[in-house]
Amino acid sequence: MSGFAVIYNKKDRLELESMFGLIQHRGPYLSGIFEDKLIAMAQNYLKGDIYGNPDVVLAGGDTQVPAFNAKYPELRICYDGQMGNWQELAPVNGVPDGPFREERLLLQLYQNHGNSMFSHLNDAVFAFVISDGENLFAARDLLGIKTLFYGRKNKRLYFASELKSLVETTDDVYEFPPGHYMDGSGTLTRFAELPQSPPAILEDDLDEITATIRDIIQRSFHNRIDFNVPTGSLLSGGIDSSVIAYLASAAYRKKFGNEQRLKTFALGVGESEDIEYARLMANHIDSDHHELIVKLDQLLELIPEVIRCLESFDPSLVRSSVSNYLISKYAKEKGIEVLLSGEGGDEVFCGYMYLKEFPIEELFARQMECIGFLHNNASLRLDRMNLCNSLRVVAPLISGELLNYAMTLPPEYKQKPDGDQKIEKWIFRKAFENVLPEEIVWRLKQEFSQGSGSADVLPKYFEETINDEELLEAQKSFPIIRSKEELYYFKIFKKHFGGGRAVDTVGQWIRL
Repeated sequence: MSGFAVIYNKKDRLELESMFGLIQHRGPYLSGIFEDKLIAMAQNYLKGDIYGNPDVVLAGGDTQVPAFNAKYPELRICYDGQMGNWQELAPVNGVPDGPFREERLLLQLYQNHGNSMFSHLNDAVFAFVISDGENLFAARDLLGIKTLFYGRKNKRLYFASELKSLVETTDDVYEFPPGHYMDGSGTLTRFAELPQSPPAILEDDLDEITATIRDIIQRSFHNRIDFNVPTGSLLSGGIDSSVIAYLASAAYRKKFGNEQRLKTFALGVGESEDIEYARLMANHIDSDHHELIVKLDQLLELIPEVIRCLESFDPSLVRSSVSNYLISKYAKEKGIEVLLSGEGGDEVFCGYMYLKEFPIEELFARQMECIGFLHNNASLRLDRMNLCNSLRVVAPLISGELLNYAMTLPPEYKQKPDGDQKIEKWIFRKAFENVLPEEIVWRLKQEFSQGSGSADVLPKYFEETINDEELLEAQKSFPIIRSKEELYYFKIFKKHFGGGRAVDTVGQWIRL
C-alpha cells in the first residue's frame, strides 16, 4: 500500500506538492517527485512496501521514486498494488528481483504489450500511472481493490490515491472506474469486466476441492508475506481472520523459531462476541494477543476523523471503519508495520447473510453484484483505515486465482442448505475444519461492525438524537440519504468534500 498524485498536460510543482501533502500518511518512509515535459508525478511508500529489508534498501541508495526500469529510463510509474503472480511473470519478462520489483515488471509489461498488458495481471490488484513525460497511461484493477480518483481543470488531468488530494484543486472529480485504463486524452477504455454467467461447474470430489482451496490460499499467503518488517494479524474470531492468523502463526514460527509468537489484535465495544471468539482462536494458535475494548463515546468522538479518512458516508462502512481505525492505530502503536486481514472471504465464498434470502440459482449473479460493490465500498475500509495510520495491510484471500476457482464450485457448496437454513461459506469452513476450533469454524457470519459491537450502538444512538423532520428536510435535497445515522455521516462528508461530484464517488451498500 502506498500513495501517489499526478498532474498531466501542464506540470505545476506547487499544485502537486499541495495534493501530495494531503496523503503523506500513505508513505512517510520514502517519497519522491518527478517532473518532465507535460508530467509531474509524486509517489510515497510505507516501510512495509519496500521488498526485502527496507533499511538496507534505503541505505543502498537505490531509492529513486517514482520508480523506473533501467531498460527504459524515460518511463516512470506511480503505483499502488500487490501482485500475487510476480514469481511467474518476472523470469519470463527478464525482470530481476529487488526493490520496486513490481513497478519494474509493470513497466516491462507495458513496454512489451501496451494496453494488452492486463491479460498478465489476473492475480494482481493495482492502481498506476505510467508516463514518458509526453504520453500517459493510467489504470485500475478489475475489482477496484486499489483506490484511484481523477479530476479535470483547465485541460489538465489530475490523479490521486485519495479524493482529498483532488477536491481542493478542482470540483470536477470522479472515481476512476475499475477494470479501465485511460490515455492522455482522458478517454477511458474498459479492459475487463466481471463475468455475466458462471463457468462450468467443477466435478471434483469434496476432498480434492478442499485440498485445492487450502493450496491456493497457502500460496497466496506465501507470495504476499515475507515478515521482513514487524507483522501482525487482525483477529475477529470469524473464519476468515482465523484462517489467516492460523497460517501466519505457523509461518512466523517457521521463520523465527517455535518459541516466537505472532502478534494478533482484536477490538470490541465492551465484551463483544469478537473479543470472546478472538481469545479462543488466539489461545488455539498461542499468539501474542492484544485486545482493545472501547466505549460508545470513543466511537462518536472518532467519527469525523474516520469519515475524513474514509471519504464515505455509507453507514455500514463507517461503523466497521471506526472499529478498524482504532485497532489499526493500536497495532501501529505496538510497532506493527504490516497488518494481515481476512478481507475478501465473504466475496469469494458468498459469506454475506443477505445472500441467503435468494434462491440458490441466483447465487452467482448475486455474488457478482456483491463483488461489484468492492471498488467504492468495502475496499475503502481495507485501504483507508490502515493507510491513515501508515500501516500496510495484506489480504491473502483477495486472490484472482482463488476467486476464479471458487466461481467453478457448485453454488450449494458456498451456501449449503441445512434444513430451512443455509450455511454460508460452507466449503471454506470444510477446508479448514480439521485445524481450527469447531466453535470458530461454524460460527455464524457477522460483519466486522456487528461482531465488534459498533453496529448495535451507533444506529440506536442516532435514531434517538436526530428528529424525523431533520431527516425529511435533508432528503429533499439529497434523496440518497436513507437514515438518521447516514444523515449524520453525510453532513460530515459534505463539510470535507462538498455536495457536488464528490458525492457521486460514494458507494452505498445494499443494506443499512
